[in-house]
Amino acid sequence: IFNLQALEHVNARLLELYPDDEERFDIVLMTNNHAQVGVRLINSINHYGLTIERFCMTGGKSPVGYLTAYLTNLYLSADSEKVQEAIEAGIASATMFTANKDVAYSDTQLRVAFDGDAVLFSDESEQIVKEQGLDRFFEHEQLNENKPLAQGPLKGFLEDLGKLQKKFYAKNERLNCPIRTFLVTARSAASSGARVLKTLRSWGLEIDEALFLAGAPKGPILVKIRPHIFFDDQMFHIEGAQKLGTVAAHVPYGVAQKYHKSA
Repeated sequence: IFNLQALEHVNARLLELYPDDEERFDIVLMTNNHAQVGVRLINSINHYGLTIERFCMTGGKSPVGYLTAYLTNLYLSADSEKVQEAIEAGIASATMFTANKDVAYSDTQLRVAFDGDAVLFSDESEQIVKEQGLDRFFEHEQLNENKPLAQGPLKGFLEDLGKLQKKFYAKNERLNCPIRTFLVTARSAASSGARVLKTLRSWGLEIDEALFLAGAPKGPILVKIRPHIFFDDQMFHIEGAQKLGTVAAHVPYGVAQKYHKSA
């Protein structure tokens, strides 16, 4: 459900530019199946021509301890309980949902889209929206415009993508960089966007494109962007993305989860 061809293209480009550097995407297939199914998994990987060299078959045990041992930068799974466990262990993680229609994606540029609050950033501002309303949220963000937001669960993954992007920039490949990142947020640019951009700047991070939707649906914008994956903390946005053909990943973090469970 994730476009591995785009990852492999990034790795191939990095190998060309930095043949002695091993800082590339490393994919580990993790399953709670027993080792006896390993041959079948290997045959499937070879059948689809995928470059996955490392397997972890836990025989029914939780994978979280292994994620730590593998120094995992991002854990993706269809099992929401395992994802929640990983998030609580401090590992960037999300539950994957396939798109409801087929859409063509680039095999030569990895495109990753992130929501802001409770994904890249903490849920402090989202708590104010839920508990005190939009007017208080706008007031709070303007008062704290120059105070960086605390980091959210996927800040480290954006940081990792940025490090790889800078390797291309160092070789004068900025215009041909095979990684592109997007911020897709329900925030309004005029009333609450400045704090987000200033926070990224304070972290020393760049985002290639920032889209402030002021509450408009995210699905149509994602159709235009065509990211290989879109991360959001609210299932409403995940479902909207799915319907229009975007592979979406739910990040179970922050105050929105409490409201989702009680609904």
